[in-house]
Amino acid sequence: MEGAAERGVLAVLVVLAGLAACGSGSEIIEGPKNVTALKGSEARFNCTISQGWKLIMWALRGTVVLSMTPNGSIITNDRFTSASYQEGANFISEMIIHDVQLSDAGQVKCSLQNSDRDGAAFLSVQVMGRLLIPGGSLVVIEDNPCNITCRALNWTPLPDLSWEIGVPVSHSSYYSILEPEDLQSVESVLALTPQGNGTVTCVAEMKGLDVRESVTVRLTVVQPPLDSIDKPGTSLPTWAIVLLAVSLSLLLILVIVLIMILCCCVSRTEKEESSYQSEIRKSATMKTSKDTLGTKLESGNENYGYHSEPASLHDKSSEASVPEQRSSRQPHQESNHHQLGPANHPPVSFNMGSPKKVRNVTLV
Repeated sequence: MEGAAERGVLAVLVVLAGLAACGSGSEIIEGPKNVTALKGSEARFNCTISQGWKLIMWALRGTVVLSMTPNGSIITNDRFTSASYQEGANFISEMIIHDVQLSDAGQVKCSLQNSDRDGAAFLSVQVMGRLLIPGGSLVVIEDNPCNITCRALNWTPLPDLSWEIGVPVSHSSYYSILEPEDLQSVESVLALTPQGNGTVTCVAEMKGLDVRESVTVRLTVVQPPLDSIDKPGTSLPTWAIVLLAVSLSLLLILVIVLIMILCCCVSRTEKEESSYQSEIRKSATMKTSKDTLGTKLESGNENYGYHSEPASLHDKSSEASVPEQRSSRQPHQESNHHQLGPANHPPVSFNMGSPKKVRNVTLV
């Protein structure tokens, strides 16, 4: 293989040397155009040349890979072949690149020997990777939101992902996410609420090429369990659950604060009642003491000979009766004096200023 390549290069050099001696008066009328090709496919480039050419050279990324003479092609690599066409008085040379690889991406140039003008174009290579839906066929619950993920792996450049929905749904939407650890992969997430059986297809389209890849999965919809809490109408959205949790927390804090305030009020009331009861007991004690003292003061000897008579009519009789009463009460008073103690006091009579009453009081 290496020997054939060396012979091919040597032949090209010989031909170029001969053409250089002879000269050429042809020129490139139209050079090649940019091409975008998939990895593993073919890429074709055309170059239109006027009559009189002697040698056409094709270079890829600065290296001559194919040469053509009026007698035929000089092939140095089996992946690069040529074809030719006649268009009026002009000649069209075509270079075909087989099994295009990522390393082939770059500039493609068509040139003539002994000509200052050349034609250049650019080869872009795209890679179609794998497209898959993890899990294969899916079983979901009717009227229950679910997500389906589609992944495009090892694509260059990244494709555009879309969805074809073949099931009845009440809602559907999708979005794409780049893989942070793999710049050649992307995934798309389809969110839908199914209402019946059917298929779901993920479609990947290449940018710049009319090429698409797709993968389809079967979607089986089942009825929700009778005891499921996720039945339509019973489940709550996330924001409602969060709001309910916050409300319950605030309510619990409020209840705790109210209990603390109530305990403080009850304690203060008990203190006030205790103070009030103490004052009542104190007042009752003082009143009892006064009553006892009053009883002791009233326990003195009372003159039972007191009579309420008019002073104008019985002045003399009253004066006469006082000694008698004294004499009559003398034994009793003496006995009382002996009982109370050795300190005896003579009876004292008070003549009241009132003309109607005369009261005798004996102080002990």
